[in-house]
Amino acid sequence: MALFGKTVIILSLRAKQGRSLSVRRAVLLGLIALLLAACVNLSAPETTAPTVSTETASHLPTFTTTFTPSPHPTGTPLPTGTPENTPEASPSPTFSPSFTATPVPEVSIRFAVIGDYGSAGPGLEAVANLINGWGVDFIITTGDNNYPSGSGNTIDKNVGQYFHAYISPYNGSYGEGVDTNRFFPTLGNHDWMTAHAQPYLDYFTLPGNERYYTFTWGEAAFFALDSDENEPDGVARSSAQAAWLQAQLAASPAPWKIVYMHHPAYSSGQHGSTDWMRWPFQEWGATAVLAGHDHTYERLQVGDIPYFVVGNGGYTLYNFTNILESSQFRYNAGFGALLVQADASNITFQFTTSQGEVMDTYSQSK
Repeated sequence: MALFGKTVIILSLRAKQGRSLSVRRAVLLGLIALLLAACVNLSAPETTAPTVSTETASHLPTFTTTFTPSPHPTGTPLPTGTPENTPEASPSPTFSPSFTATPVPEVSIRFAVIGDYGSAGPGLEAVANLINGWGVDFIITTGDNNYPSGSGNTIDKNVGQYFHAYISPYNGSYGEGVDTNRFFPTLGNHDWMTAHAQPYLDYFTLPGNERYYTFTWGEAAFFALDSDENEPDGVARSSAQAAWLQAQLAASPAPWKIVYMHHPAYSSGQHGSTDWMRWPFQEWGATAVLAGHDHTYERLQVGDIPYFVVGNGGYTLYNFTNILESSQFRYNAGFGALLVQADASNITFQFTTSQGEVMDTYSQSK
């Protein structure tokens, strides 16, 4: 009986121990299950988008697709074209570089005008010295280059002696000429006194037919006419020479267009006006008209353009006999020359005596 009792007690204790172990196992398994569940929850993605507060969103930068190109872009340019199968990138801004033009300085020219000068002596020498002191680019003349009769025996003495440094080619005996011609005369009645004005045509090398011609220097175009009645192409308004002038004036883009000849369309001097040379110079586009023949200096205003008589270049002097209403300034007390300076915007005519005294100044502007 006692033995049986001990056995029952032992079994009872073991049963308790078994139940306690089962409980522990159950608790342990439960803890493991909870840990596994926690791990699964941690690794699972969040399915709800995060909410950004209004306060936080207000501090985020704002981006736009508007580009303001720099006027002077720098950097290495990107290759053009989109490779195949490559997503197209957003459009890049197009840069338009700006260019600043370098100012081109205006070309200014200086030239001298003399007329009825062609007689060697102190009068012409003083005028030539005046012109040489100006440092002009070139010289134009209003005729009577070789007194008294346009002879080949006197032309070098009357012209080359004083102006060989402007003449090309120069084959006279007073020194060297220049590489580019800078002396542009017109025929006068005394130049025509030798048959066909041949010494004049032989001595000078000029454009065109050499009796009348045009050239351009800087901002000015020049139109030399033969106003003498011996001109083969005529001197009337309806002549071939006049038609040539009208066409040449119309074709020239120069801002200043200077017409010059020997016989003046308008003059208050001894010879007076030359009716056959009253061509419509202004209508055809001339800026100014210069002539000689009367041995005076005179500036006249006819219409909107000036007419000049420049005929006191060193030979003899004439009186004023019939003053025209259009006459603006007159001088016949001595010799002198006209200095003209021109650029794209302005032209100035200034008559100076051989003693260096400025007597008259006239300017035009565009």
